[in-house]
Amino acid sequence: MRFFPLITFTFLLLFNSLNAQEQKSSAEIYEELEKFNFLGSVLYLAAHPDDENTRLISYLSNGLNARTAYLSLTRGDGGQNLIGTEIRELLGVIRSQELQMARSIDGGQQFFTRANDFGYSKHPDETLKIWNKSQVFEDVIYTIRSFKPDIIINRFDHRTPGKSHGHHTSSAMLSVEAFDKSNDPSIYPKQLKTLEPWQVRRQFFNTSWWFYGGRDKFAEADKSNLVSLDVGAYYPTLGISNNEISALARSKHRSQGFGSSGDRGSYQEYLEIINGDLPMDKTNLFDGIETTWLRIDVGNQIKPIMESVMATYDFKDPSAIVPDLLKVHDILSTSKDAHWRDIKLNQISELIIACMGLHLEASTDRQQTTIGDSLEVMIEWTNRSQVPVTADEITINELIKEVNRKLEPFTTEKIYINYYINKDLGFSNPYWLKEKGTLGTYKVSDPKIRNHPESQALVSAKFDLTVDGRELIIERDVQYRYVNPAAGEIREPLAVIPPATISFEKDLYLFSSNNEQSIEVKVRAGKDNLKGTLKIEVPEGWAISPDDQNVEIAKKGLEASYAFKLISPEDISEGQLRASILVDGSAFDKTLINIDYDHIPLQTVLSPSEAKAVKVPLSRGGTKIGYVMGAGDKIPESLANVGYRVTEIDPASLPDMALNRFDAIVIGIRAYNAVKNLKLYNEVLFSYAENGGTLITQYNTSRRLNFDDLSPYPIKLSRKRVTDEFAPMRVLIPQHQVMNVPNKISSSDFEGWVQERGLYFPEDWDDQFEAIVSSNDLGEDPLDGSLLIAPHGKGYFVYTSLSWFRQLPAGVPGAYRLFANMLALSSKNHDKP
Repeated sequence: MRFFPLITFTFLLLFNSLNAQEQKSSAEIYEELEKFNFLGSVLYLAAHPDDENTRLISYLSNGLNARTAYLSLTRGDGGQNLIGTEIRELLGVIRSQELQMARSIDGGQQFFTRANDFGYSKHPDETLKIWNKSQVFEDVIYTIRSFKPDIIINRFDHRTPGKSHGHHTSSAMLSVEAFDKSNDPSIYPKQLKTLEPWQVRRQFFNTSWWFYGGRDKFAEADKSNLVSLDVGAYYPTLGISNNEISALARSKHRSQGFGSSGDRGSYQEYLEIINGDLPMDKTNLFDGIETTWLRIDVGNQIKPIMESVMATYDFKDPSAIVPDLLKVHDILSTSKDAHWRDIKLNQISELIIACMGLHLEASTDRQQTTIGDSLEVMIEWTNRSQVPVTADEITINELIKEVNRKLEPFTTEKIYINYYINKDLGFSNPYWLKEKGTLGTYKVSDPKIRNHPESQALVSAKFDLTVDGRELIIERDVQYRYVNPAAGEIREPLAVIPPATISFEKDLYLFSSNNEQSIEVKVRAGKDNLKGTLKIEVPEGWAISPDDQNVEIAKKGLEASYAFKLISPEDISEGQLRASILVDGSAFDKTLINIDYDHIPLQTVLSPSEAKAVKVPLSRGGTKIGYVMGAGDKIPESLANVGYRVTEIDPASLPDMALNRFDAIVIGIRAYNAVKNLKLYNEVLFSYAENGGTLITQYNTSRRLNFDDLSPYPIKLSRKRVTDEFAPMRVLIPQHQVMNVPNKISSSDFEGWVQERGLYFPEDWDDQFEAIVSSNDLGEDPLDGSLLIAPHGKGYFVYTSLSWFRQLPAGVPGAYRLFANMLALSSKNHDKP
C-alpha cells in the first residue's frame, strides 16, 4: 500500500494538491501573506525535468516572494528510470509528477510545452527540426503571454550550439527569440483572442563557474554584466534554510537519482543579463519594476490595509485578520487589471479559508468509476473559527445542490450527493497522451491546456460560501479517501475509466523457430455485469484464431483471461497487435496502467491496447541466464519471451550461489551507479567468468564512478554516445565468434533500432579487449567502444554500451540475434532457428 512519509515541517504541504485539505500553520499563512503582497513574476526556463535550479526557484519564491514558475520544454520522456521499468511516455508521466512535487516544496508553479524528449541530441538544428520548432515556440510564447513574467531566467547558454545537449541550447535559443516576439501581435495572433502581447522587462542566463571552464577562470572573469544573489537565506518563520528546501525539492527527482543534502550556509547564484536592462541595484533583481500594490489600479486602497494586516498579524489567532482580508477581496473584485485581479483573488480566497481553519473536502469511497456509475460524494465542512460562515450550495461539475446551512464553529458538517458519470465526461488520462503525436511533439488540440503540468480533474466540487456577508467560491477536486492501517488516512486522485480495459499478457511476442503461439488477453471490468465482444487485429501476413470471443464478467474490478492462437508468417516480419472490445455498441481499446510510487500521486494512464509481434530466425546458445538488475529495465522479461530461463540475482546472494549453473550472467544497466556495494562482489563475478562463464556488463554512467569496479581489466568511460539510431555500424572484426555464432550477423541486423545506438561509450580500454563494432554520428570521429569482449580465463568478459534496454523491449530483431550471440560466447551447444 502507498503512504506519504512524514515531513518534518508542514511547509512542504503548502502546494501539494493531494493534501489540499491540510490546514496551513499560522507561520505558513504569514509566509503566504508576504507572497500575496508581492506583485512580480519570474519564469525559469530549461529543457528537462531536473534541469531547473531549485535553489534559485526556492529563493525567488520564498526569499523574494515572487510569483515563480519553471517552464520545462519536455517531460523527460527520453531518459532512463532508476526506480522502475517505465520508459518513454510512462517515464514522462512520472517525471511530470516529480516536477510537480518539487514545486510543491520550493513554491514554484510548473509548465511544459508539447516537446517530446526524443533522446540525446548533439545540436539544436537537429532538436528544433525534430521538435517542429514552430509548435514548441508557440507554446513558449503562450506561456509568456499567459504567465506575464517580468523576468525570464534561462538555465542554459543560447550562444553555444553544438557544445552541449541540443535540447539545452534549444531551450535558451527559443527563450531569447521569444523575449521580443511575445510582444509582437503578428506572432501567433490567434493567441490574442484570449491573451495580450507581453514584453518581458529583463532576461538572464543563470551562469556559473562551470560555464567558464573552472573556478579559477570564473574568479578572473569580468562580472560587470552579472547579478549575484546569495540564495543561502534562512527563513526563521519556517525554521529551515533556502538551500535545505532546495535539496528536498531536488530529491523528488527519484527516477533520476538526484537525491541531495541541503547546505546551510551562504551560496551565490550568478545571472548574466542577455536582454533588457541590467538592474541599477545589483542586489535587487526587480530594481525598477513596480512590485507593490501600486502596480494595479486599486492598489492604493489595498496597500494600507495590508500594511496593517502584516503589522497586527497574530500567530495565535490568524482569524482576526479575516475582516480586513474580506475588505481587500471586495476591492480586488473591482480592479480592471484582469491578470493580477484573478491571481490575487484566488490567493486571498484561499488565505481567508486558511485563516479560519475552514476545512473543505469532497471525497468518495472508490478510486475508479466509469460511465453510467452513480458516484456518492461526501461533502465535508469544518469551521474552526468564530467567523460566521454559511454553506449556500455545492456544485459537482454541472450538478447543483442547495445547502443553505450555517457552519457552527468547531462543528463538522457532512452531506452526501450522488453524481451520475455520463459519457460526455471522458476518461482520466494525461492530456498529452490522448492523441497520437510525432517523434518530436505531442499532439494537444486544445491550445489552452498545452502548457499545463497535468490533466484537470474530471470531477470537482465548488463550495459556494458566505463568509461574514461576502460570497466566496472555493473549488476542490473530488478525491478517493481511505484509511491504510499502517499509514493512516490516504487520498488519491479519482479516476474515470472505460467500462472495459484490455491488456496483452506480454508487450512483445517473438517467434523464432515456432510459427504458432498461444497469446493471452486480459479484460478488466470497469462495471458490473460486463458483456462484450473481444477482437484482435493482426498485421498483414499474420493470422489469429478465433476471430473474436464473447466476454462476460459479473463484477467490476475483476479480470478474465482469453486465449487466442497467433500464427506468424515464415519470413522475417514485425507489426502491431491491437485489441478492442465492443460494449453496448461502443468500442474500447485501452490498457489501464496504474503508476504507483510513494513519492508522487497515483497516476492512471490509458494507453493503446497494443503488443508487438516479431518473426525473426534466432538461434540460442545456453539458455540459463542470471541477471543482476541495475537501474531497472525489461531485458529479463524480453529474454524470457524468446525462451531463455532468466533468474534475477540479488547481489548479496552471489557468494553463496552455484554460479556455474548459468550459461551467462548479465549485469543490468547502470548497476554500478545504482546498486549499493555491487563492487564488493566483483571477485565472485570475475571468477565466474574465469572459470568458464560469460559475464556481460551493460552501460554505466561516468558520474561519480570508480572505473576499476567495472572490469577485470582497465577500462575508462566517457560521456560519448551515438544518438542517431540509423548511424552506420561498421564491423571491425567480422570473423569474431560474436558476429557468427550461433547467428550470422549482417548489416540488416542493425536496421530498425530505436532512439539511439548507445551511450556512455568507453574511451580507453586494456589490450585484452577486442572492439567488435564501430559507429558515429554524422561529422564525428568513430567510436569503437560500444561492444568490447575480452577472454578471461576459460570464459569471457563483455562490456557493452549499446542500448539493449531500449532495443530488446522494442522487439528489434537484429538486437536479439546479436545479444543471443553474446550470451552464447561460452556455450558449446546451440539450437537452430
